[in-house]
Amino acid sequence: MALRSESGLGIELAGLSLHRDGRKILEEIHWSLRPGERWVLMGANGAGKTQLLKVIAGAIWPDPESLAARRYLWRRRRVELVDVLDRIAYLGPERQDRHERHDFNFSALQIVGTGLTRSDIPQGELRARQKARALAGLTAVGVARLVGRRFLALSFGERRLVLLARLLATQPAWLLLDELLAGLDEQHRRKTLRFLDRYPGSWVLSTHRREEIPRSATHLAEISEGRLLRAGPIEARDRGPRRRPRRELSSGSSPPRSMKTRAMLVACEQADIYLDYRRVLQSLNFTVHGGECWVVHGGNGAGKSTLLRALYGDYPAALGGRIRRRGIEPGVPLEVFRRWCAIVAPHLQANPPVGETVLDNVVSGLRSSIGLDAPPTPAERRRALAILNEMGLRERLADPLRALSYGQARRVLLARALVLRPRLLLLDELFAGIDVETRASLQERIERFVAGGGTVVLTSHHRDEWPRNATYEIELQRGKVRHAGPVRPARG
Repeated sequence: MALRSESGLGIELAGLSLHRDGRKILEEIHWSLRPGERWVLMGANGAGKTQLLKVIAGAIWPDPESLAARRYLWRRRRVELVDVLDRIAYLGPERQDRHERHDFNFSALQIVGTGLTRSDIPQGELRARQKARALAGLTAVGVARLVGRRFLALSFGERRLVLLARLLATQPAWLLLDELLAGLDEQHRRKTLRFLDRYPGSWVLSTHRREEIPRSATHLAEISEGRLLRAGPIEARDRGPRRRPRRELSSGSSPPRSMKTRAMLVACEQADIYLDYRRVLQSLNFTVHGGECWVVHGGNGAGKSTLLRALYGDYPAALGGRIRRRGIEPGVPLEVFRRWCAIVAPHLQANPPVGETVLDNVVSGLRSSIGLDAPPTPAERRRALAILNEMGLRERLADPLRALSYGQARRVLLARALVLRPRLLLLDELFAGIDVETRASLQERIERFVAGGGTVVLTSHHRDEWPRNATYEIELQRGKVRHAGPVRPARG
């Protein structure tokens, strides 16, 4: 069954503004989107990209005086939002987070089917026509093989593609795709870019990477601090990498090789990891010592996130293998390990307690907890404020974590990890959804941590995200280790 899309819908914003809790989010946005156009939306974390797309999709309302500034034209005739709501499909990270937060662990086919019924959970068995449309969506994005798999057993990138299929099943006139490519491996990025090039409808894609601009993109919009700086036809100079220069590593930046630094911190010994009665990782066998920097890479579904959570202690090794952690012997609780090991992972961002502020989140890192069971002590508050100052987040300390942009929240989670003053940092896709400037800043922060004797294990889909003082790499393929050893030269 071929995917179809009606393309007679135009959208106009004529001086639209949006404020939340006294904070300016969008200001005097003038933007026209015509049928058949394919837009790329760029801007730094917190610039307003997500909120702008949500306003267009009708998911949030602009300031009352701006209601008339949001206009929809169906075949050049003015219509109301309610008349075209089903023709505009928005996908952002929070949709993925919602399934994690509420434990919506249905099959991929059922998840796609909820797009047809405009619901969060399945509304009974899909009819034959609905099932055909759901399967067409999964096939279009190259994940038909996942049709019977449970959503929460999928990798971060696989979940993103299933949710894209959910949108496609509705055959919308406009796709609004917020950081769609973040978290996708190289193969799935290429497939998704080819899909966007072939897609018959109109779309807006937000991204931080110019090399990810689809060839078929016709227009580019740039936003900064809630104001649209530019909106017009895309030009040749807009494409390709434009990276912030990074400082050279000093000659003294190699981690010290003292006996303390070289001590074993965590080791996998013929460890198998099972999730939902399915073996996700097989025969893990490596040792991480102090002062090392490991990069874990591989395709979506290879087991990268599961590996980091297994190292942290969220998932046990099956009988016959084991994961050893320094200082943890029979009778010693895992919390002792977590006093000096910190993790940054998407599941922590997906499910913060309701009303949790930035300050609360960072303090929870000191307690290795999700949420707080008591207010911060004066000493905890001082340490949290110090790291927030260092990370440039002091002015956001009272903001709810859920109110931040995806990239801003990722910076807060790194602050939450660093406030512990850990010996071992586990970083799962830290740079996904991060703008160029912030990415460079966080890379330098991690490189300094390693240079000072700290230890890092991180996952990444992009070679340019690897710390320059990375020492070892693990390449995973479908749960098996293809390579574990010193960093190899970059190919090509």
